[in-house]
Amino acid sequence: MSIDIDTARRVAHLARIAVAEDDLPALAGQLSGILTFMEQLNEVDVSDVEPMTSVTPMRLKRREDVVTDGGYPEKILANAPDAREGFFAVPKVVE
Repeated sequence: MSIDIDTARRVAHLARIAVAEDDLPALAGQLSGILTFMEQLNEVDVSDVEPMTSVTPMRLKRREDVVTDGGYPEKILANAPDAREGFFAVPKVVE
């Protein structure tokens, strides 16, 4: 797929990027190159490839799902910039 100068101008406008008229042919070429690369990627058969979360195989760290009572609200509220009567105090944002 090839991008013409008018399309490059429109993309720059939609992206709110100021591009000089002299630079539009270069931008059109770069966008065409990106689309060509994407077309090449679409040709690769990935139907047997398992999705991955990282480029290196790894297992996510897991912890035991245990219900606790907490038991230390004073330690938690010590981190708050403003705490009153055992609760976090936050500024009013809706009037």
